[in-house]
Amino acid sequence: MFNFRNFAALTYLTQFTLRGGNAQTNGSQLMNIVPKREVLYVGGKYTNITASLSSCCDARTNSTSIVMIGQIYVEKLSPHPVPANPPLPIIFIAGAGQTGTNFLDTPDGRPGWASYFLSKGHTVYLSDQPARGRSFWLPGQGTIVSLGSPGGVSDLFTDVANNGNQWPQAKLHTQWPGTGRIGDATFDSFYRSQMQFQADPLIGEEQNAQAYSALVDIVGACYIIGHSQAGAYAWRVGDMRSDLVKGIIQLDPSGPPFTFRPPIGNGPAFKFGLTDLAIGYEPSAGDNAENIKTTIEPAIDDEHNECIMQTAPAKQLTNLAKIPELVVTGEASFHAPYDHCTVRYLQQAGVDVEFADLGKEGIHGNGHMFFMEKNNLEIADRVYQWLEKQ
Repeated sequence: MFNFRNFAALTYLTQFTLRGGNAQTNGSQLMNIVPKREVLYVGGKYTNITASLSSCCDARTNSTSIVMIGQIYVEKLSPHPVPANPPLPIIFIAGAGQTGTNFLDTPDGRPGWASYFLSKGHTVYLSDQPARGRSFWLPGQGTIVSLGSPGGVSDLFTDVANNGNQWPQAKLHTQWPGTGRIGDATFDSFYRSQMQFQADPLIGEEQNAQAYSALVDIVGACYIIGHSQAGAYAWRVGDMRSDLVKGIIQLDPSGPPFTFRPPIGNGPAFKFGLTDLAIGYEPSAGDNAENIKTTIEPAIDDEHNECIMQTAPAKQLTNLAKIPELVVTGEASFHAPYDHCTVRYLQQAGVDVEFADLGKEGIHGNGHMFFMEKNNLEIADRVYQWLEKQ
């Protein structure tokens, strides 16, 4: 849970000092931050639904009723007091099965990225995707699934080094606090937080793109930090609101282009390259991406996947090209074999993107959930350094 302690312990001078440097921030200072907190629901649309519905207000069943679907729960956390010259706010979008709580405290009780970026003067927006957490869920819409068994979550996220070498870099995982298995207090805390999510990619992408675009309209100029599944949503929102989104930070983003890779899958996906639904290309990709022609780039070595790229001359992502991007990848994550393909694809399509391949930058041992691992604030510092250049 987020630690709302006595704000008197943190003066404006302390906040100013934290904003001033790039050295790794002291976690004990962050635990004292008490922001101004506001809650709002954003997006959604009234929709005629034919289903078996019953409620305190409408006893009809198996009939057509009007409900609102696609809205998101949002927490706005603002520095208090507000800095004289505040930096742009940050919208966080969590990955599959996760909620905005990912960015509050870590599962073992350390300060998360929300506290970190508040200490730098940013207002942060934490949210739950449509049909997840505190956002409305209507049974029968799409395909709602759970993330999986404790063993599967351990193998994918928290005890990667002991998952039987499911990908070449897995053995490098050292940063998860605790054993990462059932019975360990930190793992049990993390697993309790896992949520149902919309597995239909078309419904999920459309609802998220609309809801988070509506949030951007409220927030104004901002940065977006997306994790994993939310990568496609951040790209769609950037495409739809390129005048307001001033930077996109992608943490192990959905991908790679045009396909799934093990352990997530091994078949076609993301027919528009980065997304399942249309995104702005010039010349046009066509209504169904039929105008995108692809070619295979061989793998750079045995530890990386081949990449699917556009055939030259590549169509340009004209809206996303207006937005600088940072892609951050954990050294031991299942994204390590292929996130370079996503970066190469963005570059080919005209996007100004920087690749923080953490292991190559001397930040070692991280898995897919690196923003809550033992060195989470070191990685937050890396992101902050990029933001400072924008």
